[in-house]
Amino acid sequence: MPRTRQPRAGSMQFWPRVRARYNYARIRNWPTSNEAKPLGFAGYKVGMTHLLINDNRAHSLTKGTEIFCPTTIVECPPLKTASIRFYKNTKNSSKLVSETFADSLDNELERKTTIQKKKGKETVNGERVSSRTSQATDFDFVRLLCYTQPKLTGIGKKKPELFEVAVGGGKEQQLTYANEKLGKEINISEAFKEGQLLDVHSLTKGKGFQGPIRRFGVQLRHHKSEKSRRNPGSLGPWKSQGHVMWRTAHAGKTGYNLRTEYNKWLIKIGNKFDEINVKGGFVHYGIVKNPYILVKGSIGGAQKRLIRLTGAIKSKKEVVWETPQITYTSIESKQGT
Repeated sequence: MPRTRQPRAGSMQFWPRVRARYNYARIRNWPTSNEAKPLGFAGYKVGMTHLLINDNRAHSLTKGTEIFCPTTIVECPPLKTASIRFYKNTKNSSKLVSETFADSLDNELERKTTIQKKKGKETVNGERVSSRTSQATDFDFVRLLCYTQPKLTGIGKKKPELFEVAVGGGKEQQLTYANEKLGKEINISEAFKEGQLLDVHSLTKGKGFQGPIRRFGVQLRHHKSEKSRRNPGSLGPWKSQGHVMWRTAHAGKTGYNLRTEYNKWLIKIGNKFDEINVKGGFVHYGIVKNPYILVKGSIGGAQKRLIRLTGAIKSKKEVVWETPQITYTSIESKQGT
């Protein structure tokens, strides 16, 4: 009986398959908004549970019935604003032209970066300016430099993550909002609302050095093949140039890659921890102590890893998503007891 040939698998869209440089995702493209608000947020992956919800999607075959819904829990303690960054568009990219720091920053931020000793100062073109009132006037857009507060969670971490968050609206609206939030906290409810679609930026689990079967899904060779069953076999046209081509499925480090999942459904933003904390705590995480969100389906990455969230950048405008009614939330132990 003939065998189907499958010489290679694995998307070439993600190449080279290298591990991420940092332990949290970098966001290259931000959605747009006419409202002055943060266009992204971040939280720590807790784990998964399941809900029973009333399906309210307009064109669903199960509309109006109660359906099973697996969800991922992300704990989202408030972010704090460290500085306002002013950018100017140039021919090839955007250039940082000025930065205004907050008057007071948490001591834990010294674990991540050097804190400005003189409070309330501004840096313009590499030079310190004496007062915050003389902010840059020639700029195109504003970003907020924010840092997390892992000390509020129970994951046993003190060192915060530091990253930029884009702001919606025109540049004057951005500046007004940024000045209001400088040195203050930003909550998850300011960035998102229940029922909307999100893009999830995360780092997948690291799996170490793996062979081409697991790394690319190359088919196992026949059991009577010589030398090895778990290699690509005869390379054929992959070596006709006199060397093995770079597209060949090789062994290498697997996982710990930056990946973006589009159009994830934000089901709930919650503050009542008793409604979500499972008996005995979540495996490898513990107890949720801060505001949290429920996102339909799975999310890449390990527990306790930082997940960055933005509004959907590829959503279909004609699809209207609404907040579903949750009739049951599982809080049974996930430890198999």
